[in-house]
Amino acid sequence: MSNASTINNEDYFQINSEILASFSKHRPPLDLYVFREDICVLEPIFRKGGRLTDQQAEKIAELCAAGNLFVAHSDQNVYKRHMVRQLDLVLLDPNLKEGEVAELCILGVTQCYNNYYEQPVPDMMELLYRDVMVITEYIWNDKHRINSFMRRLYRKWSPAKHAVNTMIVGTWLWMQKEKEYARKEFDRLMLAMTVHDVGMCKVPQFLLTKASNLKPDERDKMAQHTISSVKLMQKSDLKFEELIRACFEHHERMDGSGYPQHLKGNQISSVGKITAVADSFAAMITERPYAKAKDFAVAAKELYENAKYDTVYSGLLSTAFVAGGPLSEHVDMDAKFDDFVSTSS
Repeated sequence: MSNASTINNEDYFQINSEILASFSKHRPPLDLYVFREDICVLEPIFRKGGRLTDQQAEKIAELCAAGNLFVAHSDQNVYKRHMVRQLDLVLLDPNLKEGEVAELCILGVTQCYNNYYEQPVPDMMELLYRDVMVITEYIWNDKHRINSFMRRLYRKWSPAKHAVNTMIVGTWLWMQKEKEYARKEFDRLMLAMTVHDVGMCKVPQFLLTKASNLKPDERDKMAQHTISSVKLMQKSDLKFEELIRACFEHHERMDGSGYPQHLKGNQISSVGKITAVADSFAAMITERPYAKAKDFAVAAKELYENAKYDTVYSGLLSTAFVAGGPLSEHVDMDAKFDDFVSTSS
């Protein structure tokens, strides 16, 4: 959306034909305004809650195609909620700022992951896959955009927020290390980072929120989530190598103390090593029932000093969050998520 005019202290934004077409043809979800060239002012042409006739809808489409249709800034949240539900729309609006796109993408994938986590069936996975591919398309066209996502990590834990944090951090790490890569590799890596922990949906809920240490039998149940993740992906006919490695190896450790196979050193794939660092970092920076959230720089330093993690990837993180660096300023995504949930209900 581009700023077009200010009337009575209200900002208005131009809307394009692709976005208009995504709305209900007869019941757009927000007020629409037309630019009157003869008197150079904006005036209302439709109020939300009403219904357009076929003739009115065609007229509005014509105005939009001519660049003369606008929405009010006060309806921006309605507009953005609509885009979160149809995330591919962010690729069609060139006037969205980079930070806005990152926030919409994060909210969209968080919502889709929540839906899949609650109902882990192929149809829900297809929607999550679609939204992750929107992000890969967006970042592929300008690889520096990953930094906007890294500045928007969640600080409060939930399965979906953890998945999104790991997706962002893992993809960032992979992009720093792998300077040359194919689009197919990039797509697969980001999806793998997103769904690496989906098997947690098969773990009893009380174990995920337990504040005290887990008992041996409870730890065994928790450890099964790596295998459950792989099985769920197979049910959705997703069996590529990067995904299997991310799901199966993100709890393996360089000294062989991890699980489920107790792999050591270079027995762990590069994807497994990256996911281990990203998964642990994503957990450490969030507020959990049994641990307080750590500062980004502190968490990264602890991982780098821990011999259980690959020092190449943990080292990249330890230098990423230095004071005054490009990733040192952070946006409160938890507040934005809470606002999105409250205004969507």
